[in-house]
Amino acid sequence: MGLDTEEGDWWVGRGSVASVTDMSTPRLPQHSSSTTLGWTLLRAVLGLTFALHGWQKFTESTIAGTQAGFAQMGIPMAGSVAPLTAAVELVGGILLSLGLGTRIVAALLGLVALGALVLVHLPNGFFAANGGIEFVLVLVLAAATVFFALAGPGPWSADRAISTKRTGDRALV
Repeated sequence: MGLDTEEGDWWVGRGSVASVTDMSTPRLPQHSSSTTLGWTLLRAVLGLTFALHGWQKFTESTIAGTQAGFAQMGIPMAGSVAPLTAAVELVGGILLSLGLGTRIVAALLGLVALGALVLVHLPNGFFAANGGIEFVLVLVLAAATVFFALAGPGPWSADRAISTKRTGDRALV
């Protein structure tokens, strides 16, 4: 099963391999409604997860408490990194949920997740028996952010609505 299939290739709709490489007339990707729903649901839940973690750092933990916690965990420059992390998680999570600035926001959130993975959770390893449950969760968050950084927001997103409004059906967000 190649790109030229009965169903059409998923990236540019029905067409041939030539339509994949011919970027002179790009079209919106064609997705099934279940794929679109899954893409949107994953983006919204991922964004909400990050936003709530950021909100928690501002409200429950407080920035001062988060700075102290980061310092205790050995995170370098905890005084600067804690408020930056909280802001990226809160604002980035909201933007990701909406699908606004998705690729850049997802990349920033991925850096936050990668930092947490390497600096905090890696020593516990992968398995829950060794305290690795957080490692697994952060690994999944990091992988999901990479997906959105590479694949974009999906059809039901602010990015897509803005891009389509500006260029008609020629959006490639």
